[in-house]
Amino acid sequence: MTTRISTPPGSSAPTGTPTRRTALLGAAGVGAIGTGLLLAPSAQAQGAPQAAPALVRAATTARTLRRGMSGADVKAMQGKLWGLHYWMPGVDGVFGYGTLQAVWAFQKAQGLARTGTWGPAEVAAVARAKTPTMRYKNSYRIEVNKARQLLLVGWGGSTARWVFNTSTGANKRFFAWGRWYSGSTPTGTWKIYRRNTSGWVTGALGSMYKPYYVVGGIAIHGSGDIPAYNASHGCCRLLPSAQDFLIRSSFLYPNRVVSIY
Repeated sequence: MTTRISTPPGSSAPTGTPTRRTALLGAAGVGAIGTGLLLAPSAQAQGAPQAAPALVRAATTARTLRRGMSGADVKAMQGKLWGLHYWMPGVDGVFGYGTLQAVWAFQKAQGLARTGTWGPAEVAAVARAKTPTMRYKNSYRIEVNKARQLLLVGWGGSTARWVFNTSTGANKRFFAWGRWYSGSTPTGTWKIYRRNTSGWVTGALGSMYKPYYVVGGIAIHGSGDIPAYNASHGCCRLLPSAQDFLIRSSFLYPNRVVSIY
């Protein structure tokens, strides 16, 4: 934002060589602008309104963004995340559940607190952030990083084509189908061997949206609940709209390599 200081009515712009006093005042004004607060002692001496510094201060103060908000600043945040390949349903200026997923993914990748809000720490981080890199370079595969709870799509390069918030196994034992299970997501590399694209599938452990099975009963599937932490029975949860996007884009496909680590 450029702040234009106009000459007060009835006065003229200064001419000639500046004196030592005016030079010092000018230097002080430049320093004040650099801090976001404009001080104009010469204008005050001429009886100018005192509200100008407060207006400049208000213009340089950003609000903390959170779910439920909307506006141009939300759209700008979404655009920055989208440019870094953090997927969300759309860049529409509305901070909905889909945008929350992208904010969580960014916070996880940057090692920030998983607050789900966009404040000074996120603004500072995004200014220097780069798209997350894949563990397996130059490969067409899906990676699930359990430590950071992120799902990354690699498409022939070193950087991720897309980054998603995910929620993997909570590591809590549960009993189903006559036996106990660990509730953890296994580590290793497999190929997608089975899929169900008919929509929601409901079983003993709840509902899954269009599951793509990786190993045993462990699948990548859509869910209505994808928190910022591991909470599933072992599967990798995504937004249903994210699942549809991955299927539509052929990132999720039979025999696609999936590495979980």
